[in-house]
Amino acid sequence: MDDTFALTALAVAALGTLGWGLPRTRRRLQLSRAKHRSLTGHARMAKRVAGWIPGFAYGPDRFFNADGVPDAVAERRRQGFERLAALYAQRFAQGAALTAQAAEGLSDLQFTGRYRVPFPFSAMVRQHLRAGSFVTQASGVMLQDLDGNQLHDLTGSYGVNVFGVDFYKACMAEAHAATLAVGPVLGSYLPCVADNIARLRKISGLDEVSFHMSGTEAVMQAVRLARYHTGRRHLVRFAGAYHGWWDDVQPGPGNPMPQRDTYTLKDMDERTLHVLRTRRDIACVLVNPLQALHPNAAAPGDSSLVDSSRRAGVDRAAYTAWLQQLRQVCTERGIVLILDEVFVGFRLGERGAQGYFNLQADLVTYGKTLGGGLPVGVVCGKAALMKRFRDDRPADICFARGTFNAHPTVMAAMNAFLRRLDTPEVQAIYDGLDERWTGHQDRFNAALAAAGVPVRVAGLQSIWTVLYTVPSRYNWMLQFYLRAHGLALSWVGSGRIVFSLNHGQADVDAVAARFVAAAREMQADGWWWHDASASNRGIRRGFLKELVRQRFG
Repeated sequence: MDDTFALTALAVAALGTLGWGLPRTRRRLQLSRAKHRSLTGHARMAKRVAGWIPGFAYGPDRFFNADGVPDAVAERRRQGFERLAALYAQRFAQGAALTAQAAEGLSDLQFTGRYRVPFPFSAMVRQHLRAGSFVTQASGVMLQDLDGNQLHDLTGSYGVNVFGVDFYKACMAEAHAATLAVGPVLGSYLPCVADNIARLRKISGLDEVSFHMSGTEAVMQAVRLARYHTGRRHLVRFAGAYHGWWDDVQPGPGNPMPQRDTYTLKDMDERTLHVLRTRRDIACVLVNPLQALHPNAAAPGDSSLVDSSRRAGVDRAAYTAWLQQLRQVCTERGIVLILDEVFVGFRLGERGAQGYFNLQADLVTYGKTLGGGLPVGVVCGKAALMKRFRDDRPADICFARGTFNAHPTVMAAMNAFLRRLDTPEVQAIYDGLDERWTGHQDRFNAALAAAGVPVRVAGLQSIWTVLYTVPSRYNWMLQFYLRAHGLALSWVGSGRIVFSLNHGQADVDAVAARFVAAAREMQADGWWWHDASASNRGIRRGFLKELVRQRFG
């Protein structure tokens, strides 16, 4: 990619000597240099590459020896896989059967079932390692599945479960009781809405609030407001950042429609700041603070765990400095800075990422946990940006309404949630939160190191990612060993372990013990075997050759 930039620069210089001026070409070059060099930073190229990759499945022999290990090691893997499959068939029989039945009519289950592991391994896994997607009870830090198995909950309910399921059960029960007399009366507001507004204004440090039905919808409205008030079309997002599933913020694979109004730039880079300083077409910059854990990389999932090159880790001081620079440039250039706190809001502290990174955004979006266990999205913003009409042009409006915005039960659950934030119990959870979870992570890694397994964890407080320390094509197998040892992960596997904040030291130690036992068993079954010449680069090259052979026969 550097060679391409150099050749482009020479071309620009040559054309400039011919008197062509080329301010547009120069700006385009600056924009290109501000993109991350990986496919994560090049959405259109990533989409083309995704369309080129052929689908294929490994047969029984290749499945156990995709990395060229000795026959004895491949046989060890086969025997371990068969033992694990027999255990799954016995322990998760009812859940697997109902999941298979439901998947016939539920496209979400079809998708998540196929994308738990890298696609060449998927068919064998789906046939033999079938666990259920249904739960019957949740309490404390535990889930119970359809077969009666007790599992430690490390899913985080996609980020909703910050304080533990019992906390949200209480919020939901209070909300239902408070709204029985009203029912689904929409358009009018419950009195508690006024209290919600006051509390959210204080938490966000902003002037006004609007309610929506999901985090994705809240981000959509924030971007629409930024475009409406600046008169500019383009938004800047950062490589790898997730902001929901809608077109403008998911311009690469996963979105069938190409987007030309979105710039995907490099996180924590001076060239990005230069683009923001010099262009006049940027309406807003969209930041997901979870990227502090893995700047310029997509949210990690085991479906893309081809080798062991996954990286993660937080440099809080460096990321804080970056956000401060971003804040300054946006202020200077009249660009709206939007902080997407849908996932991390209220998890890092009462003021979320704004407090954690000492930042004041122009617009902030919330969701997930704020609904007290019910679906919600919220935009908080400066009054000038939240206004949806113009006094001097009454027909020029930025319309945004939804039938279920400010639904009575959701508003009551939100109020129950927000009032609980002020209680001594919740304030005690927030007190020393960063230090406490750093300690949990250190103890966890110490246990893994003492066990001699090639696994470590990195995290942003209670949000962890599993890292692998030896080159391997089979790291994705760990999620199935973890399930067998009583740990429930979300469908992305070891890429996202999300603890609720009611996990105490004893709970985390119990998870660590099960985690170590699972990793030891996987190691004994030969999945991490490698010789001294193995490398992540070699694994990637080998897989690329496979793709080429499959693509061109």
